[in-house]
Amino acid sequence: MEPGMISKKDLLQHTGISYGQLYRWKRKNLIPEEWFVRKSTFTGQETFFPRDKILARVERILSMKDGDASLDDIAEAVSPDLGGISLTLAEVAERGIASEAAIGVFRSAHPDAAALVFGELVSLYVVDKLLGTGDVSLEEARSVLATLEEQFGAFEGSDGDLVCVRKMGVSVCGLVTSSAELRLESAARLVARVNLQESVEALSARL
Repeated sequence: MEPGMISKKDLLQHTGISYGQLYRWKRKNLIPEEWFVRKSTFTGQETFFPRDKILARVERILSMKDGDASLDDIAEAVSPDLGGISLTLAEVAERGIASEAAIGVFRSAHPDAAALVFGELVSLYVVDKLLGTGDVSLEEARSVLATLEEQFGAFEGSDGDLVCVRKMGVSVCGLVTSSAELRLESAARLVARVNLQESVEALSARL
């Protein structure tokens, strides 16, 4: 088994959930389709999951169920439909969604922007997160913003990661599926990898 993955059998044993629960949650979009990874083993085909993500998601679902939340309520919490939301930069600042530094990066790219729609809010949130941790410079933050604005639509609703790679002071950003394994040449370094679905969930909790 690949590092960072857990088999379906081990998942069910570890969490105490049933096969039926797992696939009912899948049908309700509580667990992304992309997390169900089919792999060949010596016993045939088996299903694996990204270990940390699936365990965290199952724990969250179970905790919400203990609070009497319905599956539809849980689905809205973990996969929110925020497509109709729109905020001005002033509202973004007032709600503490992004810092002035991140807002400045967005404003420099879009000086005439009146309001931000959902995809732009996610992009700004990720930029702010990376600036806050110090993982990227202001120049790299601009590249992150441009990458997300160009490519986020292709990954919206699926499980993707933003990755930033730096080599000899030059950075490149892109989006990959969350299950993708990156293998870089020795001179290159992965400076950031951010899960977009987790960012969507974290942002939705602040809107």
